[in-house]
Amino acid sequence: MSDELMRLRSISSTALLIDFAAGRGLTVSSVLDGTGIEAADLRNQGAEATLGQELAVMRNIVARIGDEPGLGLLAGLLCHPPRMGVLGFAMMSSPNLRSVLEIGLRYIDLSFTMADLALRQRGQEVLIIREDRVLPPDLRQFAAERDLAAIGTIQQDLVPARLPAVHVELPFDSHPIYETVATLLGAETIEFGAPRAVIHLPAAALELPLPQADPATTRYYEQQCADLIQRRRNRAGLSGRVRQLLIHRGGLADQTRIAADLDISVRTLRRRLADEGTTFRELSSETVGLLAEELLVAGLTVENVADRLGYSSVSAFTTAFRSWKGESPGRFGRVHRGHPTVSA
Repeated sequence: MSDELMRLRSISSTALLIDFAAGRGLTVSSVLDGTGIEAADLRNQGAEATLGQELAVMRNIVARIGDEPGLGLLAGLLCHPPRMGVLGFAMMSSPNLRSVLEIGLRYIDLSFTMADLALRQRGQEVLIIREDRVLPPDLRQFAAERDLAAIGTIQQDLVPARLPAVHVELPFDSHPIYETVATLLGAETIEFGAPRAVIHLPAAALELPLPQADPATTRYYEQQCADLIQRRRNRAGLSGRVRQLLIHRGGLADQTRIAADLDISVRTLRRRLADEGTTFRELSSETVGLLAEELLVAGLTVENVADRLGYSSVSAFTTAFRSWKGESPGRFGRVHRGHPTVSA
């Protein structure tokens, strides 16, 4: 599998595909068949899937339902900002639509799309250009439809008015269902059979202010986005798989158990993690720390979190948490409750 397909993505993007499939009558097991993703992973906000795994989920859906025109549009209508976690909250608190697009592109790996997006100024227009660089041909129509509908849906969630697109280029043959795209984006004209999807917008429309704009909140969530992206980059390869196993086991596993899960020796595990610039101890500490943050933000008491993470006492957990975050777990929970710190 190529390095690109091993890129880590939030499990929430895959979970949204599962929700769509369930609405079309498919079972979770049939959609996850052969993907390497467990149903339990979908309920873990800190879990991640590779791009290759998410593509496998999408392929199962298309194969079982049929790649009819407009299928991806229906999936895109389920894409709302809160489902993107910290990225969604950063976008919701942005000052205007231009900032929304810039933040979305800056942290695109935290979004729903699997494609590359670019923003280009051309005179009085701004172009949103979508490229299918890594998507296999059999999934391009579904994925492109999903992205276009998601852009329209997210925009209307942020500003209760349709984006006044001047023109939309679509890489599909003409079909009546694509009038939905024009409706979602407020497009005046549609061009079919284009080499890629492009949305032409009047530049002035991007200065439209958002009703929930809050610069301090935007900065907070942008930092969360940056931290999450960096953690993913640092945890690719075997270390990423170790982290996933630790999350799956709630942080309660030693390296002997993890090595057995990976079907390698403890010595090999240590050597390969060292090659990636980390250790099992560092990964375990980081994972437990992330789980602790998530549980505290979710509203669990310090005592409950300490017990769930296997600490012998509350004081031992508090000492460890202070070493990670520089503050007590009780204070962290009070300050951050209701603010996602891990999911995306």
